[in-house]
Amino acid sequence: MAEPVATGWQPANFIELSARERVAALLDPGSFTELLDPFARLTSPWLPKQGIVTQFDDGVVIGKGRLNGQPAVVAAIEGAFQGGSLGEVAGAKIAGALELAVEDNRQGIPTCAVLVLETGGVRLQEANLGLAAIAEIHAAIVELRQYQPVIGIITGPVGCFGGMGIAAGLCSYLLMTREGRLGLNGPQVIEQEAGVAEYDSRDRPFIWSLTGGEQRVASTLVDAFVSDDADAVRAATLSLLQQGLPASHRTDRADAMLAALLQLDTAPQISALQARTLLAFALQQHAFAAPQPEAGHLHWGSSRGELWSQALIAATDWRCAAVPSVCYADGELGGRACRFILIRPDASNHFPRARQGEVGLLEGWALTSLIEETQRADAELPVKRALIAIVDVPSQAYGRREEALGIHQALAAAAAAYAGARLAGHPLLSLLVGKAMSGAFLAHGYQANRIFALDDSKVLIHAMGKASAARVTLRSEAELDELAASIPPMAYDVHSFASLGLIERLIPVQHADYPDKADIEQVRQTLTQALQQLPADDRHLQCRLQGEHRGASREVRQRLHQSWQVESH
Repeated sequence: MAEPVATGWQPANFIELSARERVAALLDPGSFTELLDPFARLTSPWLPKQGIVTQFDDGVVIGKGRLNGQPAVVAAIEGAFQGGSLGEVAGAKIAGALELAVEDNRQGIPTCAVLVLETGGVRLQEANLGLAAIAEIHAAIVELRQYQPVIGIITGPVGCFGGMGIAAGLCSYLLMTREGRLGLNGPQVIEQEAGVAEYDSRDRPFIWSLTGGEQRVASTLVDAFVSDDADAVRAATLSLLQQGLPASHRTDRADAMLAALLQLDTAPQISALQARTLLAFALQQHAFAAPQPEAGHLHWGSSRGELWSQALIAATDWRCAAVPSVCYADGELGGRACRFILIRPDASNHFPRARQGEVGLLEGWALTSLIEETQRADAELPVKRALIAIVDVPSQAYGRREEALGIHQALAAAAAAYAGARLAGHPLLSLLVGKAMSGAFLAHGYQANRIFALDDSKVLIHAMGKASAARVTLRSEAELDELAASIPPMAYDVHSFASLGLIERLIPVQHADYPDKADIEQVRQTLTQALQQLPADDRHLQCRLQGEHRGASREVRQRLHQSWQVESH
């Protein structure tokens, strides 16, 4: 059995503490035992190939102990290592710990979880494995919060962004300091994608006014404001834990958020005060009526997603959900009732930064509303409809309005809805026909039981567009391409992605841009067979861990499980 960690003197300021010291400061005195500590020497297998020095804990500390006497696990991200980014090992440590906490609860042990979030999101040097790990963290949070509160704490100046911003949006409760920031897209990435007039990454007061702790608490995107004091952070954490499970989560407010967002005048830019007022009203009130679906048939464009949607289901069977960019059709595969779901471009989108098929505020909340409605309708059915996500999403939406109004929360709601449907027994398949990028893919498709993709060069998967990735990693696009040739998680192509074990099967087609009858039949047969072979009790994502390049993910979970069992006895 590992010895409890003794950290000695600790400063009063929580932000000044290391990740390990933060875990010790949170857990009951004398109860902290670190799992997979630096002596386990589980390091990233991908960083040395790029000449980057590893760290023996890969930037994540997992502490098992007690919170006010209750069994608890605390995962803390070290913002000083690689900007708190998550790669394969770091992500597997968090996902594995949350999965073990779920297992504890299934066995009657009320283990709760705290996430100390100091992270820029996916580690781009391990891009697609970081993104996969974050999807697995999302899945585990959604399952664990059914049993025990999952509490997120955001304190330091690194903030919490990217896929881990979505993870924060899934937490039962969130704490923030004034110094913390919470969002989806980092300021530099927004400036890269949308221009300095949209978002000036050098204007720190402006950035904090939209995404800082004070604004997020006032906007009700965070539950409590806490001072930068170790004792105060622990006291606030214990107070939230004592409240038990919340009556509802922030992800449960799709109709109110949709109605509020559709009433917003998006011609002028938004101010921090407008964002605060709209969010506080929408998230505290439930008086809004749900938007009504658009009547009549859709007007189709020529995107890959739209072409394949009409190929699989007659165009006249498709309907808009709450907004024109999210649509659905009910059909069947091999006699099994299915609901097909698509996000598509909408040139008249109420939010200008989401007109090319991006997943934005409306898309995240509309997906949530649609999937929740499907769950309610099928609640009493012995065999529930399968959900088929047709994926052709170039990115999440980058913009000032998006960050101010909590796009991370909208995408968290969609991820929660998909994961919740899967856990409730809806078979969930994803069909990648075009791009599947970053937060957009996390919200639409990555929670599937099984992922399929066309075997085609235009199917691209990654955590970030190449130009932005080059800027963030300080490499040229040519250098990124050269690295991707030998480091599969950095590549964008579907074959490299498949080698990670994340795709169930690549589907060969002759005409990916204009599918013929044989192509359509091939895809339908593949999806039908998948539904027929999917065990009714297969409601998790463990099947993705068997890929040839996921050895580190498997080893982390195996050794974490062994350590967890030792500490439990």
